Amino acid sequence: MTDSESNAIAIDATPPSAGAATAPAPDPAAGDGVSGVSDDCVYDPDIDDAIPPFRPGPEPPAARTHAWKVRWGLMLGGWAIFVAAMYLTVGAHLNGYLSLTGLLIGFLVGLTGMGGGALMTPVLIFVFGFQPTMAIGTDVTYSAVTKIFGSWKHWRQGSVDIPLALWLCLGSVPAALAGVAAVTYVKDQYGDRVDIFLYRAIGSALMMVGVLLIVKIVIHVDQKYRRENIKMSGRRKAATVCLGVVVGFIIGLTSVGSGTLIGVFLILFYPLATDRIVGTDIFQAMILLGATGLAQIGVGNVDLWMVAALLMGSIPGVLMGSQLTVRAPNRVLRGLLAAVLFLSGLALLFKG
Repeated sequence: MTDSESNAIAIDATPPSAGAATAPAPDPAAGDGVSGVSDDCVYDPDIDDAIPPFRPGPEPPAARTHAWKVRWGLMLGGWAIFVAAMYLTVGAHLNGYLSLTGLLIGFLVGLTGMGGGALMTPVLIFVFGFQPTMAIGTDVTYSAVTKIFGSWKHWRQGSVDIPLALWLCLGSVPAALAGVAAVTYVKDQYGDRVDIFLYRAIGSALMMVGVLLIVKIVIHVDQKYRRENIKMSGRRKAATVCLGVVVGFIIGLTSVGSGTLIGVFLILFYPLATDRIVGTDIFQAMILLGATGLAQIGVGNVDLWMVAALLMGSIPGVLMGSQLTVRAPNRVLRGLLAAVLFLSGLALLFKG
């Protein structure tokens, strides 16, 4: 029995004191008691604060001291052997500089929690000379694979609001596919002129993400008003689908913002606990980017060898960065990265 379970039993078993006033039972017919407030906005602790049954209890301190070091060491060592074997056998198809870039960006993602898509796309264009269509497709596919690991972690710890994530995907996935189709149509009709269009689209998206990251840094989240679950009313479902449509189309066009755009709006308009916001954001991004990546592969905008090279560096980078996140000056790093994204977007606008 865990400490939290024993504490709960002890509290339930404690009889009320003789002088304590007993709260009257709520009258179901009395409504919410707030004039002019619809049921969609009523705070119901039985619905909104019920911790999901699959959320595990805290890990005992003893299990966190040495076991995780052995586990992470074995995983990183095994991954290093795998990467070395890949470069010895099929290294002619891989790019070592891309793997090093993936390691650096993965480390920054693990350290700051920022999405890798916004960082990777301008690097592929400016540093490696990728055409915008190939940069977008490669970035989306690479990001989809990395999101699988984060989604699995959040799923296990119960920090994913499944209904909210699925309502988001109901709007974002079709819209992202429409964005991929729009780029393909412009490319077929206008040829290389599509690059000018994409430079401007990606530049605008990067500048928007840079601004939103600053907003995300300065937002003050009062945890006592955050909930484990929220009631998905009809109005909230419609708004969630619309949000998914807007963000999905931007990602289908540019590959930028799968984490930042949704994350900021979840913080502002969905009063979920912080870990539930992060987990839901990553889970829906996995589904969205997975569908978009398959579409990009279908239209020939993905170099799978380049994706493999990026993943060989980014996966251990994310793991190492996530272990140092507590000690890092995250607000300063996020502010600097937001400025870099904004300036990169501005450069792409001028390039277009």
